[in-house]
Amino acid sequence: MDNTSKKKENIREDVLERVKSNMLPEKKYLDSSELFKILGDFNRIRIIEALSKEELYVNELVDLLDIGQSTVSHHLRHLRSSGLVKFRKKDKKIFYSIANGELVELLRLNLILLDLK
Repeated sequence: MDNTSKKKENIREDVLERVKSNMLPEKKYLDSSELFKILGDFNRIRIIEALSKEELYVNELVDLLDIGQSTVSHHLRHLRSSGLVKFRKKDKKIFYSIANGELVELLRLNLILLDLK
């Protein structure tokens, strides 16, 4: 009997089938991975946190976060293209806000997890 057969004997097929039947489609995990990549930037998290408090325009974010206008615009472009923030125009200003309240909840849960360390 080779090692492959021995390993196969120790596998609990019923458990694996039960776990597999309760897992999400692979695309959900890929989408989740992409979301965490987008959120993997320090300044993007700060922008999201600021926008969770109030709708703001670019210059307000620049002043609040003390980062350059081009950096803020770059991050807002990524957040917009991923559907995490939305915008509206008023006069010559573009105001940004959170597109989905669950995003704020995800970040708050993250902070709770960090406090548990």
